[in-house]
Amino acid sequence: MKTQRLETERLVLKPLTTDDSGFIFELYNSPKFIEFIGDRNIKTIQDAEQYITTKFLSQLEKLGYGNYLVEKKSDNTKIGAVGIFQRDGLDVHDIGFSFLPEFEGKGYGFESASKLLETAFSVFNLNTISAITTKENIASQNLIKKLGLHYQKTVQLPDGDKELLYYEIEK
Repeated sequence: MKTQRLETERLVLKPLTTDDSGFIFELYNSPKFIEFIGDRNIKTIQDAEQYITTKFLSQLEKLGYGNYLVEKKSDNTKIGAVGIFQRDGLDVHDIGFSFLPEFEGKGYGFESASKLLETAFSVFNLNTISAITTKENIASQNLIKKLGLHYQKTVQLPDGDKELLYYEIEK
């Protein structure tokens, strides 16, 4: 299965590569990312490159899909990331998203995640998608619900220290 570039009215989604290390360094060190998703211990651009290689490119190679860079079509500005992940501790692949603070609240999350969710069902042939978020991350919960996922239970990931809200949607 060939991973493809996806487009929406305002956005382009393309698989993250090591060329995006500087952006991932910035995104993963933004205060809300650390607060709601967690500190991934990315302290240098080289750390970001290594993270992309081990976490994103390995899944992309194995499954044909993974984490996508989200860019604005109008000016190619990198604004966030959205992905379908095979995560330890979850039986169902999950959708995740994160955006730089200045691009939150503009509908980019819903636009990009909707496109990826549609692609997960129609192209990646997944039948069920999950999403996880913290109890404190109300904006993420709202987006997950807007995407059509329904709350199922709480979960805790193997290396996690927080109880997470777990949602699902079926094809």
